[in-house]
Amino acid sequence: MTLAIQALRHFSLVLILATCVLVANPGLTCAQTRVVLEKQDGQFQLIRNGKPYVVKGVGGTDQLDLLAAMGGNSIRTWSTDDLDQLLDEAHQRGLSVCVGLWVGHERHGFNYQDEAAVTAQLETLLEAVRKYKSHPAVLLWGIGNEMEGEGTNPAVWYAVNHLAREIKRIDPDHPTMTVIAELGDHKLKSLEQFCPDIDLVGVNSYGGLATLPERYRKSGCSKPYLVTEFGPLGPWEVEKTRWGAPLEETSSQKAQRYSSGYQNALEKSAGQCLGGYAFLWGWKQETTATWFGMILPDGQRLAAADAMQHAWTRKWPANRCPEISQLKVQQSDGLKPGQQIPLSLTVRDPESDSLSIVWKLRFDSTTIGTGGDFQKEEDAVANAIVPDPSNPEQAIMTVPEGGGAYRVFAYVSDSHGGAAVANQPIFVDAPIMPRPAAQVKLPFDVYSDEIKSTPYAPSGYMGNTQAIVQDLKCREQPHSGETCLQVDYKTADNWGGVLWQSPPNDWEGKFPGGFDLTGATRLEFWARGDQGGEVVSFVLGVIEGNSLYRDSSKSELSQVPLKTEWQRYEISLTGKDLQRIKTGFGWSIAGQGKPVRFYLDDIRYVSESNQ
Repeated sequence: MTLAIQALRHFSLVLILATCVLVANPGLTCAQTRVVLEKQDGQFQLIRNGKPYVVKGVGGTDQLDLLAAMGGNSIRTWSTDDLDQLLDEAHQRGLSVCVGLWVGHERHGFNYQDEAAVTAQLETLLEAVRKYKSHPAVLLWGIGNEMEGEGTNPAVWYAVNHLAREIKRIDPDHPTMTVIAELGDHKLKSLEQFCPDIDLVGVNSYGGLATLPERYRKSGCSKPYLVTEFGPLGPWEVEKTRWGAPLEETSSQKAQRYSSGYQNALEKSAGQCLGGYAFLWGWKQETTATWFGMILPDGQRLAAADAMQHAWTRKWPANRCPEISQLKVQQSDGLKPGQQIPLSLTVRDPESDSLSIVWKLRFDSTTIGTGGDFQKEEDAVANAIVPDPSNPEQAIMTVPEGGGAYRVFAYVSDSHGGAAVANQPIFVDAPIMPRPAAQVKLPFDVYSDEIKSTPYAPSGYMGNTQAIVQDLKCREQPHSGETCLQVDYKTADNWGGVLWQSPPNDWEGKFPGGFDLTGATRLEFWARGDQGGEVVSFVLGVIEGNSLYRDSSKSELSQVPLKTEWQRYEISLTGKDLQRIKTGFGWSIAGQGKPVRFYLDDIRYVSESNQ
């Protein structure tokens, strides 16, 4: 009997992961590993090292020792940044890695009708696959994250499948997956139609998690799936205040959602669902500083981490996190500057540990995060809340002078690495006062290999936007490091450009943001043309007028002819008011009779002392 007939008879799709390598760490070796994506009687499962492998993972890369100790077995990344060390560290702890391959989003300006841009993206990602395919920690390839939009553009799916097909040629030993935001009306149909080389589907699901298994079955999709993000209700799914601030659950309430979601939506749909990655193993500013994180910036874990340990192992940690049942603000709307507002917290500890409480008042932009885009952490208002010396669960808040939206936060800690957090939105009825921009230390990078996330987002597409393609991780002869910024203006006429904005897409200065760059004497950057002679203009600080959060200064360097070799350019800032620079950098180009390509690198603000 042939192997093909055996596979057909058992309805089995086998993807073999066989690696035995000596990786960068000379002390790190591995035995041969085998992973199988198996289908029998309509049921899927992963087999790893000869045993069923249910993904018990998290999204994030922090505190891997803690994750392994709590029963997790896998982590998910969104890109290949810093992957060499991460793969080694994960393997040393017995963790597998779903390697994320970041692909462009149309809402960020990536054009899937641009053959050159799509090809460049393909080549860059395949280079990463070649580099990492033999590492024993690699579990599968996660192609993209929520890049599909509404799921109706076939060009996106063709690009995803092309990448999956080429990955299989290079590395037939790891499954391929693409990650979508919920199911939508068209996404699974498009995957079935356009993506035969995708082995499984990654689904990011929050409020819809409880009904996800039923909805997925009804879709008729033939592929198994992983829940690649799950956790609390998203800020787009909850009630909002009169002024539009989403109401965030306490960390204790969120833990219940992690637990019930895993048990009811992942475990009970085994056979179609292969496991999942809880979001987020770490912390980030997305709507608030605490909405999605399972760990606080100081390393303390929240109850969501405890809930996942119990879900994975059926055992609670020896010492569990504190529990907040209520944060009460006596008055939350129509507040007047100078008012004294009582605050109270209802909290308990499962082991009756002594608890410490920290109160904070933060500004609140009420901006609901979109697709994980970078958001700057909201600033705190100093000395606005004074705790009761005799009862730290109570405090008095003095309403600040500036009107607008704020949030009261309460952070609770035990002495065993456990914490809890809650917040409540408030609104001050007074003229809005501009918030000071965050002061920075010079030199301050706008774009370089040295920074993990850009302080300014390249979100301000101008002019003929369809002709603009930017590759932020181009590997074509960078000035320094491994990557540079490649810019293509794909037409011969009209004009186009991109501004680096803080926050993204704030064209009129309506929202807080920007940075206080006082002390900088110049903006310097490196540039080169692909052919030489490309004429490009550069600018900073373009929001003028009387808006509350306008740029405090504007400077530009116009009509610069580029050379084929890297050249250093600078814009003088001597005598400029740099207290708030919302638009940290920008380029523009007029039609030059043919398509134009040029490169940028190492964009930073510097002072004389940085020379």
